[in-house]
Amino acid sequence: MSDLTVFNPAQVPDFARNNELSETALALTGGGTGGSVKRISIKGGVFRLVSGGKEIAAIEDRHLDVIIVKAAPKVSRIFYAGAYDKDAAAAAPDCWSNDGEKPDAGARNKQAQTCLSCPQNQAGSGQGNSRACRYQQRLAVVLENNPGGDVMQLTLPATSVFGKEDGDKRPLQAFARHLALSNPPINPEQIVTRMKFDTKAESPKLFFAPVRWLTNDEYAVVKTQADSADASRAVVMTVAQTDGVKNAPALPGKAPVAVVEEEEAPAPKAKTAKKKAEVVEDESEPEVRKDAAKPSAVPEKKSKLADIVADWDDE
Repeated sequence: MSDLTVFNPAQVPDFARNNELSETALALTGGGTGGSVKRISIKGGVFRLVSGGKEIAAIEDRHLDVIIVKAAPKVSRIFYAGAYDKDAAAAAPDCWSNDGEKPDAGARNKQAQTCLSCPQNQAGSGQGNSRACRYQQRLAVVLENNPGGDVMQLTLPATSVFGKEDGDKRPLQAFARHLALSNPPINPEQIVTRMKFDTKAESPKLFFAPVRWLTNDEYAVVKTQADSADASRAVVMTVAQTDGVKNAPALPGKAPVAVVEEEEAPAPKAKTAKKKAEVVEDESEPEVRKDAAKPSAVPEKKSKLADIVADWDDE
């Protein structure tokens, strides 16, 4: 009898129809199946598909319709000691924090015991009056027309996360507040979201807008995707970890070259955050270092991204 012929696909029990590999299975297979989290990059102001650190395709459309299936519970932090070099090979960050409060245990060059006390969190430690340690928000998303397909990581720079809405142009947090104030409140995982580039920004920046409600069948699939191992990895892993980049020691007398995934402009000065009802009207990046100065739905034609994703080889 050949392998697995005893398991007739027509007789799979209900509890196993949407199976993901369990912790037990991963442990017994040596910790994984050789696969890696695929991701969407916005480097250079273009939607790019990346798998295993290699760009598979670049999408010419200026917008992309996705479903947000999971989000990191807190905005993360990431720091590179060297200057940005778009031509350098990918490198792991020197320090990062998933919770924005303290460096992760795996950070190779921790800058402080806590993010609050970190010198890289002071205004002026980065370009201009910005901070060298950057905010990021990690999301797990699927394509609108393929909700049961690959779960992809999307790492957003601070410029796409914080800021005030301008008409229907909303950064991520303003978009989420807009949904929360609806009657009834709308959860991001219940709708199709359109991501669109800000064509006036000098560095990659996205705005977010609602497109439509999911169908009941789509929502059932999305809930399963949210519980998947890929979704969990997508919201906690740095880009370097996702791409399998190995730490490399710096050359003697030289700082390691930083390869920041998404370029960011220096953070502008902003007004003090205000509160409205139970929703915080965040107009700027949150202030972490106390002594630091505050840094400065009609869908269009569908993207061909799903067709390209369908051609990806499983790794």
